[in-house]
Amino acid sequence: MGGRATVVVIGGGQSGLSAGYHLKRRGFTNALTGPGGPDGGRTFVVLDAEPAAGGAWRHRWESLRMATVNGIFDLPDFPQPPVDPDEPSRTALPRYFAAFEQATDLPILRPVTVTAVRRADARPDGELVVDSSAGRWTARAVINATGTWTNPVRPHYPGQESFTGIQLHTHDYVSADRLAGLRVAIVGGGVSALQQLAEISRVATTFWYTRREPVFLDVGFDREVVGREIVAKVAADVEAGRPTGSVASYTALAWTPYALAAKERGVLERRPMFTAIEPNGVREADGSFTPVDAIVWATGFKAALAHLEPLGLRNELGGITMRGTQVVGEPRVHLVGFGPSQSTVGSNRAGREAVNGLLRQWNAASNGPLSGSGSAASAYAGGTSKT
Repeated sequence: MGGRATVVVIGGGQSGLSAGYHLKRRGFTNALTGPGGPDGGRTFVVLDAEPAAGGAWRHRWESLRMATVNGIFDLPDFPQPPVDPDEPSRTALPRYFAAFEQATDLPILRPVTVTAVRRADARPDGELVVDSSAGRWTARAVINATGTWTNPVRPHYPGQESFTGIQLHTHDYVSADRLAGLRVAIVGGGVSALQQLAEISRVATTFWYTRREPVFLDVGFDREVVGREIVAKVAADVEAGRPTGSVASYTALAWTPYALAAKERGVLERRPMFTAIEPNGVREADGSFTPVDAIVWATGFKAALAHLEPLGLRNELGGITMRGTQVVGEPRVHLVGFGPSQSTVGSNRAGREAVNGLLRQWNAASNGPLSGSGSAASAYAGGTSKT
Protein backbone atom coordinates (compact mmCIF):
# COMPACT_ATOMS: atom_id res chain seq x y z
CA MET A 1 0.00 0.00 0.00
CA GLY A 2 2.31 2.74 1.24
CA GLY A 3 1.66 6.43 0.92
CA ARG A 4 2.37 9.80 2.45
CA ALA A 5 1.53 11.14 5.90
CA THR A 6 2.62 14.13 7.90
CA VAL A 7 3.21 11.82 10.87
CA VAL A 8 3.66 8.05 10.90
CA VAL A 9 3.08 6.43 14.28
CA ILE A 10 4.82 3.07 14.57
CA GLY A 11 3.10 0.78 17.07
CA GLY A 12 -0.51 0.45 18.22
CA GLY A 13 -0.16 -0.31 21.91
CA GLN A 14 -0.99 2.18 24.65
CA SER A 15 1.70 4.66 23.59
CA GLY A 16 0.75 4.56 19.93
CA LEU A 17 -2.95 4.89 20.65
CA SER A 18 -2.28 7.87 22.91
CA ALA A 19 -0.20 9.55 20.21
CA GLY A 20 -2.91 8.85 17.63
CA TYR A 21 -5.59 10.27 19.91
CA HIS A 22 -3.70 13.52 20.43
CA LEU A 23 -2.87 13.85 16.73
CA LYS A 24 -6.54 13.57 15.86
CA ARG A 25 -7.48 15.91 18.67
CA ARG A 26 -5.12 18.54 17.28
CA GLY A 27 -6.69 18.38 13.83
CA PHE A 28 -4.65 15.73 11.99
CA THR A 29 -6.75 13.65 9.59
CA ASN A 30 -6.70 10.13 8.20
CA ALA A 31 -3.75 9.54 5.86
CA LEU A 32 -5.44 6.39 4.57
CA THR A 33 -8.20 8.43 2.94
CA GLY A 34 -6.38 11.54 1.75
CA PRO A 35 -2.98 12.90 0.69
CA GLY A 36 -0.46 14.20 3.17
CA GLY A 37 2.44 16.59 2.93
CA PRO A 38 2.66 20.37 3.04
CA ASP A 39 0.04 20.85 0.31
CA GLY A 40 -2.36 18.16 1.41
CA GLY A 41 -3.07 19.04 5.02
CA ARG A 42 -1.85 17.42 8.19
CA THR A 43 -2.44 13.66 8.19
CA PHE A 44 -1.32 10.63 10.18
CA VAL A 45 -1.40 6.87 10.16
CA VAL A 46 -0.68 4.25 12.82
CA LEU A 47 1.22 1.15 11.64
CA ASP A 48 0.77 -1.74 14.07
CA ALA A 49 2.44 -5.15 13.83
CA GLU A 50 -0.29 -6.94 15.78
CA PRO A 51 -3.26 -8.50 13.95
CA ALA A 52 -5.74 -6.89 16.37
CA ALA A 53 -5.96 -4.40 19.23
CA GLY A 54 -4.15 -4.92 22.51
CA GLY A 55 -0.44 -4.49 21.90
CA ALA A 56 1.78 -6.65 24.08
CA TRP A 57 -1.15 -7.48 26.38
CA ARG A 58 -2.29 -9.97 23.76
CA HIS A 59 0.72 -12.11 24.66
CA ARG A 60 0.74 -12.10 28.47
CA TRP A 61 0.69 -15.49 30.15
CA GLU A 62 -2.69 -17.10 30.73
CA SER A 63 -2.74 -16.86 34.51
CA LEU A 64 -1.89 -13.15 34.73
CA ARG A 65 -5.22 -11.86 36.01
CA MET A 66 -6.44 -8.30 36.25
CA ALA A 67 -6.13 -8.53 40.02
CA THR A 68 -2.38 -9.09 39.80
CA VAL A 69 -1.26 -6.81 36.97
CA ASN A 70 0.34 -3.50 37.87
CA GLY A 71 -2.01 -0.52 37.74
CA ILE A 72 -3.18 0.15 34.18
CA PHE A 73 -3.82 3.81 33.49
CA ASP A 74 -6.84 4.72 31.40
CA LEU A 75 -6.39 5.56 27.74
CA PRO A 76 -7.00 9.27 27.05
CA ASP A 77 -10.55 10.38 27.92
CA PHE A 78 -11.70 6.75 27.94
CA PRO A 79 -12.20 5.32 31.45
CA GLN A 80 -11.88 1.58 31.83
CA PRO A 81 -15.18 -0.19 32.48
CA PRO A 82 -15.56 -2.40 35.57
CA VAL A 83 -13.67 -5.62 35.05
CA ASP A 84 -13.67 -9.02 36.69
CA PRO A 85 -10.43 -9.20 38.76
CA ASP A 86 -10.18 -12.89 37.86
CA GLU A 87 -10.27 -12.26 34.09
CA PRO A 88 -6.95 -12.81 32.27
CA SER A 89 -5.27 -9.56 31.31
CA ARG A 90 -4.66 -11.00 27.84
CA THR A 91 -8.41 -10.79 27.13
CA ALA A 92 -9.59 -7.87 29.29
CA LEU A 93 -7.10 -5.27 28.11
CA PRO A 94 -7.22 -6.02 24.37
CA ARG A 95 -11.01 -5.72 24.62
CA TYR A 96 -10.60 -2.31 26.29
CA PHE A 97 -8.08 -1.19 23.64
CA ALA A 98 -10.42 -2.36 20.86
CA ALA A 99 -13.29 -0.35 22.34
CA PHE A 100 -11.05 2.74 22.43
CA GLU A 101 -10.09 2.25 18.80
CA GLN A 102 -13.72 1.92 17.79
CA ALA A 103 -14.70 5.05 19.73
CA THR A 104 -11.87 7.19 18.38
CA ASP A 105 -11.81 5.85 14.80
CA LEU A 106 -8.04 6.16 14.49
CA PRO A 107 -6.43 5.32 11.11
CA ILE A 108 -4.70 2.09 12.11
CA LEU A 109 -3.22 -0.23 9.53
CA ARG A 110 -2.47 -3.79 10.69
CA PRO A 111 -0.78 -6.15 10.71
CA VAL A 112 2.14 -4.09 9.43
CA THR A 113 5.78 -4.64 10.33
CA VAL A 114 8.12 -1.67 9.91
CA THR A 115 11.51 -2.86 8.71
CA ALA A 116 13.46 0.40 8.47
CA VAL A 117 13.22 4.16 8.91
CA ARG A 118 15.74 6.32 7.06
CA ARG A 119 16.25 9.85 5.82
CA ALA A 120 15.07 10.61 2.31
CA ASP A 121 18.00 12.99 1.82
CA ALA A 122 20.55 15.02 3.76
CA ARG A 123 18.26 17.95 4.49
CA PRO A 124 17.56 18.36 8.22
CA ASP A 125 13.96 19.30 7.43
CA GLY A 126 13.51 16.70 4.71
CA GLU A 127 11.22 13.70 4.79
CA LEU A 128 11.69 10.37 6.50
CA VAL A 129 11.12 7.13 4.62
CA VAL A 130 9.35 4.31 6.46
CA ASP A 131 9.72 0.89 4.82
CA SER A 132 7.14 -1.64 5.91
CA SER A 133 5.36 -4.83 4.97
CA ALA A 134 2.56 -2.52 3.74
CA GLY A 135 4.84 -0.64 1.37
CA ARG A 136 6.83 2.57 1.68
CA TRP A 137 5.56 5.60 3.55
CA THR A 138 7.07 9.09 3.57
CA ALA A 139 6.55 11.37 6.53
CA ARG A 140 7.57 14.68 7.98
CA ALA A 141 7.97 13.05 11.40
CA VAL A 142 7.81 9.65 13.08
CA ILE A 143 6.43 8.88 16.53
CA ASN A 144 7.86 5.52 17.50
CA ALA A 145 5.79 3.45 19.93
CA THR A 146 7.08 -0.07 19.42
CA GLY A 147 7.56 -0.87 23.11
CA THR A 148 9.75 -3.74 24.27
CA TRP A 149 7.80 -7.00 23.93
CA THR A 150 9.47 -8.07 20.69
CA ASN A 151 12.98 -7.58 22.11
CA PRO A 152 13.39 -9.90 25.12
CA VAL A 153 16.69 -9.87 26.98
CA ARG A 154 18.18 -13.36 26.86
CA PRO A 155 21.40 -13.54 28.91
CA HIS A 156 24.07 -16.03 27.96
CA TYR A 157 25.99 -18.18 30.42
CA PRO A 158 28.80 -20.66 29.73
CA GLY A 159 27.45 -24.07 28.75
CA GLN A 160 23.94 -22.79 28.02
CA GLU A 161 23.75 -24.60 24.70
CA SER A 162 24.47 -27.92 26.38
CA PHE A 163 21.42 -27.78 28.64
CA THR A 164 19.08 -30.69 27.89
CA GLY A 165 16.05 -29.34 29.73
CA ILE A 166 13.47 -26.65 28.98
CA GLN A 167 14.46 -23.01 28.57
CA LEU A 168 11.76 -20.31 28.45
CA HIS A 169 11.75 -16.54 28.51
CA THR A 170 8.84 -14.54 29.95
CA HIS A 171 8.12 -13.74 26.29
CA ASP A 172 7.38 -17.44 25.69
CA TYR A 173 5.83 -18.38 29.05
CA VAL A 174 2.15 -19.39 28.91
CA SER A 175 1.36 -21.21 32.15
CA ALA A 176 2.94 -23.32 34.88
CA ASP A 177 1.31 -26.50 33.58
CA ARG A 178 4.26 -27.33 31.34
CA LEU A 179 6.60 -27.16 34.36
CA ALA A 180 4.52 -29.14 36.85
CA GLY A 181 6.57 -31.61 38.87
CA LEU A 182 9.91 -30.31 37.58
CA ARG A 183 12.88 -28.63 39.25
CA VAL A 184 12.85 -25.09 37.87
CA ALA A 185 15.44 -22.30 38.04
CA ILE A 186 13.79 -18.88 37.77
CA VAL A 187 16.15 -16.06 36.85
CA GLY A 188 15.32 -12.40 37.40
CA GLY A 189 14.61 -9.83 40.09
CA GLY A 190 11.67 -7.91 38.60
CA VAL A 191 7.91 -8.08 38.95
CA SER A 192 7.47 -10.71 36.22
CA ALA A 193 10.05 -12.96 37.87
CA LEU A 194 8.28 -12.65 41.19
CA GLN A 195 4.87 -13.36 39.65
CA GLN A 196 6.14 -16.41 37.79
CA LEU A 197 8.04 -17.66 40.83
CA ALA A 198 4.87 -17.39 42.94
CA GLU A 199 2.89 -19.28 40.31
CA ILE A 200 5.37 -21.98 39.28
CA SER A 201 6.35 -22.75 42.87
CA ARG A 202 2.81 -24.05 43.48
CA VAL A 203 3.34 -26.93 41.06
CA ALA A 204 7.13 -27.36 40.90
CA THR A 205 10.31 -27.15 42.98
CA THR A 206 11.79 -23.73 42.32
CA PHE A 207 15.15 -22.03 42.77
CA TRP A 208 15.28 -18.23 42.50
CA TYR A 209 18.40 -16.57 41.05
CA THR A 210 19.10 -12.83 40.82
CA ARG A 211 22.20 -10.75 40.16
CA ARG A 212 21.43 -8.49 43.11
CA GLU A 213 19.64 -8.98 46.39
CA PRO A 214 15.95 -8.16 45.73
CA VAL A 215 14.62 -5.08 47.51
CA PHE A 216 11.05 -5.16 48.80
CA LEU A 217 9.21 -1.97 49.69
CA ASP A 218 7.54 -1.76 53.08
CA VAL A 219 3.83 -2.38 53.15
CA GLY A 220 1.96 0.92 52.89
CA PHE A 221 4.53 2.73 50.74
CA ASP A 222 3.27 5.64 48.65
CA ARG A 223 3.09 4.28 45.09
CA GLU A 224 2.76 7.74 43.56
CA VAL A 225 5.89 9.06 45.27
CA VAL A 226 7.91 5.96 44.42
CA GLY A 227 6.68 6.11 40.84
CA ARG A 228 7.80 9.70 40.43
CA GLU A 229 11.22 8.84 41.83
CA ILE A 230 11.64 5.95 39.39
CA VAL A 231 10.58 8.01 36.37
CA ALA A 232 12.98 10.78 37.41
CA LYS A 233 15.88 8.31 37.54
CA VAL A 234 15.10 6.87 34.12
CA ALA A 235 14.60 10.36 32.66
CA ALA A 236 17.97 11.48 34.00
CA ASP A 237 19.68 8.54 32.28
CA VAL A 238 17.90 9.20 28.99
CA GLU A 239 18.69 12.92 29.01
CA ALA A 240 22.34 12.09 29.71
CA GLY A 241 22.39 9.66 26.80
CA ARG A 242 23.05 6.64 29.00
CA PRO A 243 21.63 3.25 27.98
CA THR A 244 18.59 2.28 30.00
CA GLY A 245 16.90 -0.99 30.81
CA SER A 246 13.22 -1.37 31.47
CA VAL A 247 11.49 0.76 34.09
CA ALA A 248 11.23 -2.48 36.09
CA SER A 249 15.01 -2.60 36.38
CA TYR A 250 14.81 0.60 38.44
CA THR A 251 11.98 -0.65 40.61
CA ALA A 252 11.83 -2.33 44.00
CA LEU A 253 9.34 -5.15 44.58
CA ALA A 254 6.09 -4.73 46.46
CA TRP A 255 4.67 -7.02 49.11
CA THR A 256 1.64 -7.96 47.07
CA PRO A 257 -0.71 -10.72 48.27
CA TYR A 258 0.92 -13.23 45.92
CA ALA A 259 4.40 -12.22 47.14
CA LEU A 260 3.36 -12.60 50.78
CA ALA A 261 1.84 -15.99 50.01
CA ALA A 262 5.07 -17.08 48.31
CA LYS A 263 7.05 -15.89 51.32
CA GLU A 264 4.85 -17.92 53.66
CA ARG A 265 5.49 -21.00 51.52
CA GLY A 266 9.23 -20.39 51.85
CA VAL A 267 9.94 -19.95 48.13
CA LEU A 268 11.43 -16.43 48.25
CA GLU A 269 14.87 -17.74 49.07
CA ARG A 270 17.11 -15.88 46.64
CA ARG A 271 20.35 -17.42 45.38
CA PRO A 272 23.26 -15.54 43.78
CA MET A 273 23.51 -16.06 40.04
CA PHE A 274 24.94 -19.37 38.94
CA THR A 275 28.23 -19.25 37.05
CA ALA A 276 27.58 -21.85 34.36
CA ILE A 277 24.94 -24.12 32.90
CA GLU A 278 25.55 -27.83 32.46
CA PRO A 279 23.47 -30.44 30.64
CA ASN A 280 21.38 -31.31 33.69
CA GLY A 281 21.60 -28.27 35.91
CA VAL A 282 23.51 -25.19 37.00
CA ARG A 283 26.85 -24.58 38.70
CA GLU A 284 26.30 -22.40 41.76
CA ALA A 285 28.40 -19.39 42.74
CA ASP A 286 29.96 -21.46 45.55
CA GLY A 287 30.98 -24.21 43.13
CA SER A 288 28.27 -26.70 44.06
CA PHE A 289 25.91 -28.20 41.50
CA THR A 290 22.10 -27.98 41.46
CA PRO A 291 20.19 -30.28 39.12
CA VAL A 292 17.30 -28.55 37.31
CA ASP A 293 14.92 -29.60 34.56
CA ALA A 294 14.00 -26.14 33.33
CA ILE A 295 15.23 -22.54 33.34
CA VAL A 296 12.80 -19.62 33.14
CA TRP A 297 14.52 -16.41 32.06
CA ALA A 298 12.40 -13.63 33.58
CA THR A 299 15.12 -11.19 32.57
CA GLY A 300 13.06 -8.44 31.02
CA PHE A 301 13.00 -6.61 27.72
CA LYS A 302 14.72 -3.75 25.95
CA ALA A 303 13.29 -1.19 23.58
CA ALA A 304 12.54 -2.67 20.15
CA LEU A 305 14.30 -0.11 17.95
CA ALA A 306 16.15 -2.17 15.32
CA HIS A 307 14.11 -0.54 12.54
CA LEU A 308 15.52 2.87 13.54
CA GLU A 309 19.15 1.80 13.16
CA PRO A 310 19.56 3.42 9.71
CA LEU A 311 19.08 6.80 11.44
CA GLY A 312 22.13 6.29 13.69
CA LEU A 313 20.38 7.54 16.81
CA ARG A 314 22.64 5.87 19.37
CA ASN A 315 25.64 7.66 20.85
CA GLU A 316 29.05 6.30 21.79
CA LEU A 317 27.62 4.98 25.07
CA GLY A 318 24.97 2.99 23.26
CA GLY A 319 22.17 5.22 24.53
CA ILE A 320 19.87 7.68 22.78
CA THR A 321 20.04 11.23 24.08
CA MET A 322 16.57 12.75 24.41
CA ARG A 323 14.79 15.85 25.62
CA GLY A 324 11.34 14.79 26.63
CA THR A 325 10.19 12.46 23.85
CA GLN A 326 12.33 14.06 21.13
CA VAL A 327 15.60 12.53 19.98
CA VAL A 328 18.24 15.24 20.30
CA GLY A 329 20.20 14.09 17.26
CA GLU A 330 17.11 13.63 15.08
CA PRO A 331 14.29 16.03 16.02
CA ARG A 332 11.95 14.48 13.44
CA VAL A 333 11.75 11.36 15.62
CA HIS A 334 9.92 11.10 18.94
CA LEU A 335 10.09 7.99 21.13
CA VAL A 336 7.05 7.24 23.29
CA GLY A 337 6.74 4.26 25.60
CA PHE A 338 10.53 4.50 25.85
CA GLY A 339 12.69 5.18 28.89
CA PRO A 340 10.68 7.06 31.51
CA SER A 341 7.43 6.69 29.54
CA GLN A 342 7.31 2.88 29.59
CA SER A 343 4.65 2.86 32.32
CA THR A 344 1.02 3.15 31.24
CA VAL A 345 0.56 6.62 32.73
CA GLY A 346 3.90 7.65 31.20
CA SER A 347 2.81 6.34 27.81
CA ASN A 348 -0.30 8.50 27.80
CA ARG A 349 1.59 11.63 28.76
CA ALA A 350 4.35 10.90 26.27
CA GLY A 351 1.85 10.59 23.41
CA ARG A 352 0.50 14.04 24.21
CA GLU A 353 3.99 15.48 24.71
CA ALA A 354 5.22 14.15 21.37
CA VAL A 355 2.33 15.71 19.46
CA ASN A 356 2.65 19.03 21.27
CA GLY A 357 6.40 18.97 20.71
CA LEU A 358 6.02 18.46 16.97
CA LEU A 359 3.54 21.30 16.72
CA ARG A 360 5.77 23.65 18.70
CA GLN A 361 8.72 22.74 16.51
CA TRP A 362 6.84 23.29 13.25
CA ASN A 363 5.19 26.45 14.54
CA ALA A 364 8.55 27.93 15.46
CA ALA A 365 10.00 27.01 12.07
CA SER A 366 7.15 28.44 10.02
CA ASN A 367 5.65 31.08 12.32
CA GLY A 368 2.34 29.72 11.12
CA PRO A 369 -0.83 28.76 13.02
CA LEU A 370 -0.12 25.04 13.06
CA SER A 371 -1.16 24.37 16.63
CA GLY A 372 -4.87 25.08 16.49
CA SER A 373 -7.15 22.24 17.52
CA GLY A 374 -9.45 22.51 14.48
CA SER A 375 -13.14 21.69 14.15
CA ALA A 376 -12.50 17.97 13.74
CA ALA A 377 -10.61 17.86 17.00
CA SER A 378 -13.22 19.77 19.00
CA ALA A 379 -16.05 17.67 17.61
CA TYR A 380 -14.22 14.47 18.49
CA ALA A 381 -12.49 15.16 21.79
CA GLY A 382 -15.39 16.64 23.72
CA GLY A 383 -13.14 18.44 26.16
CA THR A 384 -9.62 18.65 27.46
CA SER A 385 -7.65 15.46 27.94
CA LYS A 386 -7.13 14.46 31.54
CA THR A 387 -3.82 12.76 30.91
